Amino acid sequence: MKIRNLLPSDWDSVKSIYEKGIATDNATFQTSAPSWEEWDSSHLGTCRVIAEENGSLLGWAALTPVSSRCVYAGVAEVSVYVHPEQSGKGIGLALLEALVTLSEAEGIWTLQADIFPENIGSLRIHEKAGFRTLGVREKIGKQNGVWRDTVLLERRSNKII
Repeated sequence: MKIRNLLPSDWDSVKSIYEKGIATDNATFQTSAPSWEEWDSSHLGTCRVIAEENGSLLGWAALTPVSSRCVYAGVAEVSVYVHPEQSGKGIGLALLEALVTLSEAEGIWTLQADIFPENIGSLRIHEKAGFRTLGVREKIGKQNGVWRDTVLLERRSNKII
């Protein structure tokens, strides 16, 4: 498996994996994947990676700024998606660890994640990557007419002070 920067030419495969995550109802509140242009403009340009093997995209990870205010320039939200057929093989953790390294090189001091409590695999990889649970955001949003909770996690860099 190789981890490399996500390129625009990867979008069809990235979008397909994203749509598979959306379909689980346990990955995101999103109901559909955006266009490349929308996705590209909402994510940081420097912290995007994919995992691939033998020409197949296995998963992806990227960062979204949490705010446009300059005081939050070093805070970003994490997204990690793995093709369901590749789940449980360490790909998500490898992507997340690569993202941590890239984020620190970019001066990002805090990574955060909002994860549905039912998404045990995602919670585990974030914990292994040094994230800590801050709390549960109860009934933070509705999905298919049902209120959902999320677990709020963060990782503070010990390299950026």
